[in-house]
Order: sequence, then C-alpha cells, then structure tokens
Amino acid sequence: MKSVLSAALALVLASPLALAHHGVASLGAAGLEGPGAPIETSSSATLPEGKWLALVKLDYAKFRTYDPSTAPGDQETDYNQYWMAGVGYGFKPWLSAYVFQPYNVKVDEYGGLNSRGPTDLSLAMVIGFKYDDKFMLVPANESLDDLRDWHFTANFGMSLPTGNANHRLSDGSIDPGKSLGFGKSSFNYGLTATKQFTDNDTAVFEVNQIRFQRYRYDDGNTMKFGTETRINAAISHRLITRPENKFRLDGNAELNFLRLGKDVEAGVADDNSGGDILYGVLGLRFYKGATSLGLALKKPVWTDLNRTPGTVLQGAEGKEKYRLVATFSAMF
Repeated sequence: MKSVLSAALALVLASPLALAHHGVASLGAAGLEGPGAPIETSSSATLPEGKWLALVKLDYAKFRTYDPSTAPGDQETDYNQYWMAGVGYGFKPWLSAYVFQPYNVKVDEYGGLNSRGPTDLSLAMVIGFKYDDKFMLVPANESLDDLRDWHFTANFGMSLPTGNANHRLSDGSIDPGKSLGFGKSSFNYGLTATKQFTDNDTAVFEVNQIRFQRYRYDDGNTMKFGTETRINAAISHRLITRPENKFRLDGNAELNFLRLGKDVEAGVADDNSGGDILYGVLGLRFYKGATSLGLALKKPVWTDLNRTPGTVLQGAEGKEKYRLVATFSAMF
C-alpha cells in the first residue's frame, strides 16, 4: 500500500508583526484510499522507502490597513508572499528527510520599503510510528485496515543561516523583520497524531515549537525573535474518489492555534510583540495519480495580542484580512 500512495506535503509560514520570519514545514501523505492530509496541519505519514517528493508552496497574507496616509514614513504593510520549494526522500518506511528553500516577498503600500529574496535553507527529519496493540515503527507495507490504526510522527528540524540577515532596504536601513535570514540557526520540533475513524473521515492533531537565537546585525542592533508554539487540529473528509482516473478530492477544516513569545530587541522585550492567535482554515485537496494540489483560505478568528494602549500592530500576525494558501507536490 505504501508504494502506491500519492503524497501531499503542506507547509506553514508565519510572520509575526511586520517583523516577519520564516517557513515551517508540516508534512503529510495520503493515497486514493486511506487517511486524508490537511493543508496546514501536519499529518502522520512518512514517504515510502526510496521515493522522492518535490513540492512548492505559496502563502499569501493580505493585511488590514488603518492609516489612509501614503506620506513617506506612513506606509503600512500591504501584503507578504511566502514561497517555498523543497524535496523529500524516504530513507526507510519510518524515516523521511526534507530540504526546503524559502523565498519571501514583503510589500508595503505605495512608496514603502519592500524586500524580497531567498531566505535561510531549512532541514527536517520525520520519524513515523504507529500503535497496533503496541507501539512500533511504521512498517513497509500496510493494508487499508492497518492504515486505520493510530499513526504518529516525531519531527525535528533546523534552519541554516544561508540567507542575508543584513539585507538593507532601499533607504539603507536594516529591518530584522524584512531581513532575508536570521543570522543564526533556528530549531524546531513537534509531534503529530492521525486517526482515520470512518471510510471517509480522518482526524489530525499536531503540536510543534520553533526557537530562535539572538543575533547582532551589522548596524549594531540585536534581535531574538520570540518562541513560536503551535497546536493544530484538523478534520479531512473524502468527498470524491474516482479510482479509474486516479482522482480524489478531500475537504478540510482546521483550527490552528499560534502562541508567539515576545521579541527581544537590544536586550529588552518588545511589549508590542507576541500573543495568541487562533486561525480557522477551510480548504480542498485534489489528488491526481502521484500529484496533489491543496488550496485553502485562512483567517484569524480570535486574537489576544500583546500591545501598549493605542497600538494597532498593523502588519502583525492576527491582523491579516486573510491568507491564501496553495501547495503542489509530486512523488517519483
């Protein structure tokens, strides 16, 4: 069964405050039969042994604006685009590894300071296991009944400081939130759990965290971005299956909780950074043979952001009008 799975990889991008960061990969695979894979929440599937997965993802974040002025210095964040390309390989049925190259575009209103370019390369390793009377590593072959067992993954990853952390904007300044790298590696780790509980329905749960290091920029300023903690839950429902055409369509509903720690700039915690956000996600995932296309709309449904009185935090996570997410993957 594993050898005939068509893989779907979903990635998460985040960018607190107009100081936006990074790309986080969330991994999952699904076949024409068996468990579904959400768009933004990682499922508990590993790649088949000896198989490669190529993928590309876009997360487009459109922000609310509050000041109608377009005078120099008054421009607000208009939108951010977070692109990511990657490749994964199944070393064992229970062990997959991935490499991701993000590309960020951060655009202000007309006349503002924009940035674009490749950012830090990221690496990830995923270990898959399941429970069937006892815990065990994921075997090479599983029947459809076996795929209904609880499946889990533990994942570990890090970024490499390949991007230009000291990228200067058109006015010569360095804005850590618009830089093209962190200057030092970040580290992430997480757990997932997946259960197919009917022929068509799958529940997925995930928790993960990203930690950053303090970095001194060429202009003398220092920044340590706040720790990010995510708790996600999703339901995937198989809507259509056409085995003769190797086609499947799933609907997905997700809740993504994000807790942002405060950024620490020049040794001082920024009271206008961090907080809690709950996103709602509705999406569709299309499968055709060994390819998959995921499309989703993501919006904040509840926020509790840190801020001083009178601050609107324009451009912060939780201040989006919406986010559009698109992923495409192919296994070979």
